[in-house]
Amino acid sequence: MSVMRRALLVAVSAATAVVMAAGPGAGAEAGSAGGRGGDPGPGGAPGAAPAPASIAPEADLAHHGHASLWSGELTMRLGSENHGPSPLPDATVRIEFSVRLVADQALPSNCLWGGERIVLCRTGQLRAVGRSREIALGLRTVGTPDEVVVRIDTAWNGGASDRNLENHQHRVLVPATGDLYAF
Repeated sequence: MSVMRRALLVAVSAATAVVMAAGPGAGAEAGSAGGRGGDPGPGGAPGAAPAPASIAPEADLAHHGHASLWSGELTMRLGSENHGPSPLPDATVRIEFSVRLVADQALPSNCLWGGERIVLCRTGQLRAVGRSREIALGLRTVGTPDEVVVRIDTAWNGGASDRNLENHQHRVLVPATGDLYAF
């Protein structure tokens, strides 16, 4: 009998894990066994609802701005925006350059070097349907390239889910004309 109880316990545990992974109420209709009817639910008491699964907040993070290149001087302004619906406690923007940059250049206080060609910048808290303060970069390239490709992406968004990848991933070709190239 002990072996039978163990097998039943393993089967019930596996079924509970599958139901919890599927989320509360998945596959259960009102009044069905294990639901909110008179039968005991996963909580053990009659009518007990299953414990809610942890759901990541959803936030649509976007990055927009412009970049310019002239005589080896690369300037960039970037702002981040949260289209909601959830606020973000913080986010990190990853900016990657196709050319080498002069080492040990000063960055704004909310930015740091992530490699020879990568800058990471913190946006700060973004309320739902809110904007960050603008990030301004003035960087020297090694030599005077004819063009630079700048890639902008979200490195971290506070664990939120973002279904719209179109507005926070950009690849911008910046010719050495001194003109502003928007993204």
